[in-house]
Amino acid sequence: MAVNPAFWQGKRVLITGHTGFKGSWLALWLHRLGAEVHGYALAPPTPTNLFSAARVAEVLKRNFIADVRDGEFLRDTVRVIAPDIVFHLAAQPLVRQSYREPVETYATNVMGTVHLLEAVRSCESVRVVVNVTTDKCYDNREWVWGYREGEALGGTDPYASSKACAELVSAAYRASFLAAADVALATARAGNVIGGGDWADDRLVPDFFRAAQDGRTLEVRYAGATRPWQHVLEPLSGYLQLAEHLAGRDPRFADAWNFGPADRDAITVRGLLDRLVQKMPQTQWHETHESTPHEASYLKLDSSKARSMLGWVPRWGLDEALNQTVAWHQAWVAGADMHAVSLAQIDAYETSRSSGAIDA
Repeated sequence: MAVNPAFWQGKRVLITGHTGFKGSWLALWLHRLGAEVHGYALAPPTPTNLFSAARVAEVLKRNFIADVRDGEFLRDTVRVIAPDIVFHLAAQPLVRQSYREPVETYATNVMGTVHLLEAVRSCESVRVVVNVTTDKCYDNREWVWGYREGEALGGTDPYASSKACAELVSAAYRASFLAAADVALATARAGNVIGGGDWADDRLVPDFFRAAQDGRTLEVRYAGATRPWQHVLEPLSGYLQLAEHLAGRDPRFADAWNFGPADRDAITVRGLLDRLVQKMPQTQWHETHESTPHEASYLKLDSSKARSMLGWVPRWGLDEALNQTVAWHQAWVAGADMHAVSLAQIDAYETSRSSGAIDA
């Protein structure tokens, strides 16, 4: 199965966090599918950003620059938009920043989710909500096998903990309020995403491109850590397919879902960087041994449920994901029209074949 353009024609969709990396790609894709797209988010998080580079504002019906911690304004905004479907992506998404700013992280990721779901409760038009959390919401035991949706939630850093809390908030609101109001709510947990237009601090691929631009050697922590790497369009396709199923009113889909890459694409930081160096040999890296806050060394998702119930499978393996990411970045450096480049990559993804089984 794939995303169904006919479903999205004319749908009124709200994206919180639309100025971020994932949110910008999602806004472009939804507009391409024929949806009426509205956004609610803070201003883009970095001076250089995908939202500006790809001119995402041009595809939006409404573009609210505001904070999900402002519950009253969020509620009033949702009522004005009256969306059919809500994708909740607004978050403080960085582990290391969560150590520096734990209160802001919990206020945004936990209470921001509460405010969003309260806004949904007050708006009769909303029928579907997809709350995007993270693979880091699991109580990570450093297992060699992938985590399934029924595993225990947890988190030793404020970011992971806050996202586990957001999962619990979602489950409580679904059981206490939304199911009875005929609102289908699901949560989506994805792995480490890569792709063009990510300039976030403390993320591996953006740090690599910054080192390349500055002509310096990249210093890396935790080179042996294993992560489930995937192109950003992979989980976004899962969120879109999930929303389509939620609209069908089958209660089985109002649940938690993993969207991770094939097992072969869960590799170490070292392995990912070595592949990037093959594509951009002018940039080198080395591991630093400075003292840093704790981060998990091994994390992998089991996406069997999404494969069997949603028909979702990855389309781009890691090599193709890196090819597309490098191509986007090089086009940006060359001064290309990044709106057109981004849409062309979405088209290429939609017409590509599956890269193989999730657990291959």
